[in-house]
Amino acid sequence: MNFHKKQTNKLTGFISVKDIAVIGMMTAIIEVCKFALAFLPNIELTSFWLILFTLFLGWKVILVVPVFILIEGCVFGFNIWWFQYLCAWPALVLVTWIFRRQTSLWFWSILSGAFGLCFGLLCSIPYLVAGTIGGSLQNGLYTAFTWWVAGIPWDILHCAGNFVLMLVLYKPVCAVMKKVSSLSG
Repeated sequence: MNFHKKQTNKLTGFISVKDIAVIGMMTAIIEVCKFALAFLPNIELTSFWLILFTLFLGWKVILVVPVFILIEGCVFGFNIWWFQYLCAWPALVLVTWIFRRQTSLWFWSILSGAFGLCFGLLCSIPYLVAGTIGGSLQNGLYTAFTWWVAGIPWDILHCAGNFVLMLVLYKPVCAVMKKVSSLSG
């Protein structure tokens, strides 16, 4: 009985009920914003929220990304686009984590815009793998490259949307998140 209690405490020491609630809220915010802006082509707040959540809530975002991707697959079905999300969104969180000490509005706006511009390139990785498995490395490179190039106009729109949204929302949302962080201790 005592051993079981120690194991339980060890497990709950990693992730608390509060953490689970925060992770659920972060995922819900991303999903609600995604659906609210779904009528706009390649304009999304997912990038914005993943950057801000990484900056303010740290490691918890590591659990948000797979939950978000899983929900997307359940809602829209699992296909090659789902594997694209497995490449793109963790890459954004990793880059954000690397530069987490930055506080410049311009830095985060440029980074967010650059991510939007590179989104298609990141999403071409599954086509590289599928094309290589289905044929050869040359076939994989051709498949990935043509898919990426065909989407560049959409990536430009994604870049502009991410840049503007970060430019407009970064300071007010950061101010709110700082207040919430100071209240929750």
